[in-house]
Order: sequence, then structure tokens, then C-alpha cells
Amino acid sequence: MRASGDISAAGPLARTYARAVVALRYLIIVGWAAATVALLRLPDVEPSAQGLEGFVPEGSAAVRTELASVDAFGFPLISRTVLVQRDPDGLSPYAQARAAVRAVALTQGRYPEAAPLIGGLPVTNTRLLFPSSSERDTTAVTYLFARPNATLTAQTRAARRLAEERLSPRDSYAGVTGSVPARVAQARILRDRLPLVEAATLTAIVSIVAAFFRSLTAPLVALVTAALAFFVALQSTGRVGAALGIAVPDELEPLILALVLGIVTDYAIFFLAAMRRHLTAGLERLDAARQAAASTGPIVAVAGLTVAAGTAVLVVADSAIFSAFGPALALAVSVAALVSLTLVPALLAVFGRLLYWPSRLDSQTRSWLGRGAAGGLTKKPVAAALVTACVVGLGALGTSVADLRLGVSFVPSLPERTETRTAAAAAAEGFAPGILSPTVLLVEGDGVSRQRRSLDRLGELLAQQPGVAGVVGPGDLLRPLERRVVLSRSGDAARFLVVLTDEPLGSRAVENLSAIADELPEIGAAAGLTAVRYGLGGDTALARELVQMTRQDLARIAIAALLVNFLLLALFLRALVAPVFLLAWSVLALAAALGAMSLVFQDGLGHDSITFYVPFASAVLLLSLGSDYNIFGVGYIWEKARRMPLPEAIGTAVPETSAAITVAGLALAASFGMLALVPLQPFRELAFVMAVGILLDALVVRSILMPSALTLLGPISGWPRRMLRRSAATGDHGADRRKEIPHGDA
Repeated sequence: MRASGDISAAGPLARTYARAVVALRYLIIVGWAAATVALLRLPDVEPSAQGLEGFVPEGSAAVRTELASVDAFGFPLISRTVLVQRDPDGLSPYAQARAAVRAVALTQGRYPEAAPLIGGLPVTNTRLLFPSSSERDTTAVTYLFARPNATLTAQTRAARRLAEERLSPRDSYAGVTGSVPARVAQARILRDRLPLVEAATLTAIVSIVAAFFRSLTAPLVALVTAALAFFVALQSTGRVGAALGIAVPDELEPLILALVLGIVTDYAIFFLAAMRRHLTAGLERLDAARQAAASTGPIVAVAGLTVAAGTAVLVVADSAIFSAFGPALALAVSVAALVSLTLVPALLAVFGRLLYWPSRLDSQTRSWLGRGAAGGLTKKPVAAALVTACVVGLGALGTSVADLRLGVSFVPSLPERTETRTAAAAAAEGFAPGILSPTVLLVEGDGVSRQRRSLDRLGELLAQQPGVAGVVGPGDLLRPLERRVVLSRSGDAARFLVVLTDEPLGSRAVENLSAIADELPEIGAAAGLTAVRYGLGGDTALARELVQMTRQDLARIAIAALLVNFLLLALFLRALVAPVFLLAWSVLALAAALGAMSLVFQDGLGHDSITFYVPFASAVLLLSLGSDYNIFGVGYIWEKARRMPLPEAIGTAVPETSAAITVAGLALAASFGMLALVPLQPFRELAFVMAVGILLDALVVRSILMPSALTLLGPISGWPRRMLRRSAATGDHGADRRKEIPHGDA
């Protein structure tokens, strides 16, 4: 029987939207093309490379300590750019002396080519200041200080100019390193690799869509829509961020790329699948496009709203990087949904059957989960066994979440052969890993400088603490330097450089510094210091605050994300029970993905820590994207259950939806998986956890665990709605089936 093009069974908003988007199809296509051309004419908005301090809110204790140290002494003792010299066979006395002379000349302003650098502090391992080092006279590091308003790039370039023009071959130059050069190197790697990531992601999208639809033209819809959505989203987030004065981290662009290309491809797949079904049923091109828009458009709108709202919850965090990520990702998702809701149906209406060439529209793509297997999911013993197996398996994998260690680690995230990392390794061999960014301990109190014996004792006690390689303070420098570098002229402040045994921004250094901070009052009292205040500054102190803040943010982010996703699912499904267990399964899959990341990167690859923002950004994304698939999968079962008993609805809907959800999951997993092409540790961690989490969600949770749980719960899953119970008791389903408008996610 020839299908009808009537869309009266859809809601009024859906009907209006479907008719409008088909009627205005040419205007929509021209409008998006014009918008793209207009944005191309505007100047680019570059993402900002930020140092670690850019991730911490103003007023942090570490930042206050750094500012107080500058106020008390007139210049900083914390440097994030370090020039390294090293000769394993012995650094010559000439090279060591020249390091000191060069630092003095730089401080006196005799190197104008080194602007904006304003000073230097050389340290050698001549005197074996750091007991953890077994070397002597092999290495020198010069801490370089820059003007406060100097950009990270300017500081790094100036340090390299200084090395090129003022060091000779006899100086055994190893390179420039530190957290500032590391951030600059990360930004450069991101810019260089982003085109490759874009090309690989688009290639993966085209291949997956082409294989699913057996078509050479269908992928063009996903390709054009995804590319346009990414460009518009990136421009929008950059310009909105600039207008609002929000620093957009350079980590954001690849994340927007993966998210936008992935979800736009998903939405295009569902529109294309609905259009193909209606064309196969015999509808004409425009009627089929209206039906596809009416049935799929509302679901895409709700799904886009769910992901946008889910990512926006990051704004509740205190951490600056999360606060920047949340609104930017929400805006990007909103743009992606808008492009998908308008451009995809317009292209369907214009090109119709041509989009499926050369496949035959009288054949359907078969689901990997056939009707026989789906029918087994509706048997309670089978469903119970599957739920038990899935929960046990995912739960066992998720237990490793407790082993996650958080850190920052700018330098170790770089490829091994970069100058920044090789110079860091040279410095670590000559001293200890913490030499790159020592922690400053500031001691303040009336006349504290006169308590020389107690200050000397404090330095000795600090050097004995676990995780401390060495301490430089009063008694370790020549008297003329003491009064300027570690003892203030006012006599009311003293400071120490504490060098840790581990990489300054790694989890072990953070844990050791936290222990020292907790015990400082007792250590000071044991040294005999009275009426003094202590402050810790430097990269490790900042990383400590950042990790603590991130953990504190976890509760707020988790509650906000779960609440937003629950409310949107409850509104869409008009039920309270189903959203609870659907979110529970999403949390279980998330825990399994994070546990797998811990096993692979920490236990398998031996990483000291996981980049602090990866678990929380991935958690919000996976929860939101899981709700996205819930809307497609459970929503279709709900529609079927209006017209047939719930077990029959599950057995009918799951085979039809599993194919589209599977291919959508593969496309989204591939989109995030391509982030691994960026040779930086955070992106490889993010690529892994997102790809694993999405595949678990699409292949296990949505296709097996969710329908099995629905079978076990039965009509109560729709509570407080009684629709499922009534439909299960109704024997006349034929009339309802004749009224059914096929759903867009089949």
C-alpha cells in the first residue's frame, strides 16, 4: 500500500517546522553558504595559550604568596622559563662562571635583544645542594624572569634568542624548558596537527556513513553539514568569548572539533535513515522530507538541548578551565543542532533519492541485533542474565576509578624529542625533576630575618621531608646575595626554594607538597620560629590548588549534570522511573571507561597521573551523549509502546534502532578517537576514554542493558504515566499501527 505523506499525526510544532524547513529549503542552503562566506571575511580569533596560573581563579593562596614575595623583595623568585646547560662529562668552570656573568648582565639590562626578560638566577650542581643528585659539576640552570605583561610566546622567544646570541659551543647548551615553553609548544603542536585531525575525522565520517547507507552521496550530507557546523561553532565560540572577555584555552578547539563533527554526523544519520525509510515506503521526495523532518526533527532538537545543557553545567565549577569549557561547548552544540535541524532536511528535500545513489531504496540495512536476538531480550530470564553480566563486567572495570591520580604535567605531555622535554630531562639528570620549577616558601613575621639560627634549622628540616631533593635558603648563598634574594631588606620576610624529587606538576609532587603544607606549622615550631606566617607559591602549589579545586568541583558538576539530564529525560519520556535507571547505566558505563583509562595509562603505560581536566570533561560529555542516545532509543520504544505491549514494542523497536545507534556511536567514537593524532598526553587520554565510553554506551548499554532493564521493570518504567500499563492490557493494536508515523531513529 502506498504510504501517505500526511504529517498530521505529528505535533503542531513538528508539523510547522517540517513544512517550513522544506518550503524554505533553497533559502536555508543559500543562507548558510552566505553566513560561511561572511565569517570567512572576518579576522581569525586565535585561542589563547595560558600558563598554569590561567587555570586558577584570582585570589588563590599560591598567587597571593607569589605577589607577597615580589612585594617583600622587589623581584620574583619563581621562574617558569629555564635555560639549561649540561655536559655529562663535566661542565667546565668557564661555562659555570659564564652562567653567573650572563645572569648578572641580563639583570642589569645589558641584553636588549632578550626583552621582555628582566633578570636571571643561575644554579649549578657544583656544591651538591641537592642530595638526590649523584652528579657534580655537570649541569647549570638559569631561571629567567620576565615582565608581568609579557606573553608566553614572547618569553619563550626571548629565552631562545638569549641562548642563540650569548652562549657559545663551550657552554654546553641543552635547551629552554619550563611550564611556559611547554605551553607554547603545546599550542604550536595543536595548530600543526589540527588540519590532520580534521581530515582524518572527516574521512572516518565519510567512510562510516557510506558503508551504512551503501551510498557514495549520502556521506556528502554529513560531510557538508559537519564541516559547516564546526566552522560556524568555532567562530561563534571564539568571538563570543572575546566579546565577554573569557579566555578560550587552546585545548578547546580540538574538543569542539570532535564534539561537533561527531554529533552532527549522528543527527545526519538519523535524518538520512528516516528519509530513506519514507522513500522506500513510496513517498515522493518532498513528502518524504516533511515526514523525516516531522518525526526526527523534534528528537534532534531535544537531543541537542540535552547535550548543550549537559555541557553547560561545567559553568558551576570554580576552576577557570571548566568555566571556559562549559559555555563554549554548550554554544558549539547549540550551533551544531541548529545547522543539523535546518540544513540536513533542506538537503534531503532538494536532492531526495540522489542522496542514496547507487544503493537500491527497496532494501534496508540490516541491524547487527536481529529480531530473533532482540526477541530474546524480552524474555525475563534472558534479560536478567544479561543485566547481571553487564553490571558485573562494567562494575569490575569501574573499580579502577579509585586509582586515578590527577596532575597537570605540561612538560611530560610533550613528545619526547621536543627541545622543551629533552632540556627538562637534562636538568632532571643533573639535579632532580623538581629543579625546573621549585616551590617558594615565604616566611613572614616581624623581624623574622633576625631569627637566623631558626631559619637555618627550618631549611634543614624541610630538606628531610619526603619528596624533597634540596632546599636553598638563608645560609646557602653568599652574604651579599642573601640580603637581596632570601632575606628581605625590611627584615620581615624570608624565603626558601624547595626543589622536589618528582616532576613539579605531577601527582606525586602535588601529594608531597600537600603533606608539607599540612605540617609546616609543626616544622616551623620544631625549628624554633615564632609568630610567623607561611605561604607556598610556584607551579606545584598552583597545581595543588587546581587538583583540590577540581575534586571539590566534582560534587557540583556531578549533581548538576545528573539533575539536568534527569529533568530533560523525564520531560521527554514523561516518566520518572525510566530516567533513573537510564542514568544509572550511563554512570556505570562512564565508570568503566574511566577505569579502563586508569588501567591503560597509569598501570600499562606508567604515567604518573591523568591530566586533571580529562576525567571531568569526559564525564560530563559521556553523560550528556548517553542521554542523547537514550532519547533516540527509548523514545522510539515509547512510541511503539503506545500501540502495542511493551515486550512487543522492545522486540520491534530495538532491531530498528540498534543499527542507527550503532553506526552513530561508531561515528562519534571515531570523531573523538582521532584526537589521539595530537601527540599530547591529555588528548590521547581524552581520545581513549571518550571512544571507549561511547562504544560501551552504544553497543552495550543502549542495545543490550537498556532494553533488558525495560523488560524486567515492565510498565512500571513509565511511572507515573499509565500509558504503558494501558497499552499492555489493550488487545486492539492494529488500528494504532495503521496510524503510526515511523520514527526518525530507525
